[in-house]
Amino acid sequence: MTPLKLALSYMEIFFSGMDLDRLGDILHEDCRFHGPFYQFESAQQYIESLKVDPPVDCRYQIIHTFEQDNVVNLIYYFSKPGVSTIMSQLFEVLDNKITSIVLIFDSAAFAGKSD
Repeated sequence: MTPLKLALSYMEIFFSGMDLDRLGDILHEDCRFHGPFYQFESAQQYIESLKVDPPVDCRYQIIHTFEQDNVVNLIYYFSKPGVSTIMSQLFEVLDNKITSIVLIFDSAAFAGKSD
C-alpha cells in the first residue's frame, strides 16, 4: 500500500469509531502519536486509548493531500457536535506501516472559543 493509501485507511478506521483493533494492521508497533491533547509512544497505547474513548459522531472532509517519499500530510475539515475546525495530520511510513502521526489543530475550537 502506498503511504497515502495507508493514511487514508487510518482515517477510515479512526472515523468509523468501530473495530479500532484494525489499526494494528497499519500502525508499526512503535508508532508515535503526538497531538495537542494526547501523546503515545506505541500503537498499542494509542489503540487502547481510542477503545476507551472512541471517536463518536465525528466527520471529516479532505481539503488537500500531500505525499513525498514516505511522508503524507492530510489537511481536512473536522467536525463533531459543537466543534468545527481544520486539522492537519502528518504520517510517516516505513515498510508499509505508519511509524509516526502528528496531529495539528487549534485546540481553542474544543473549548468553544472558535467556530
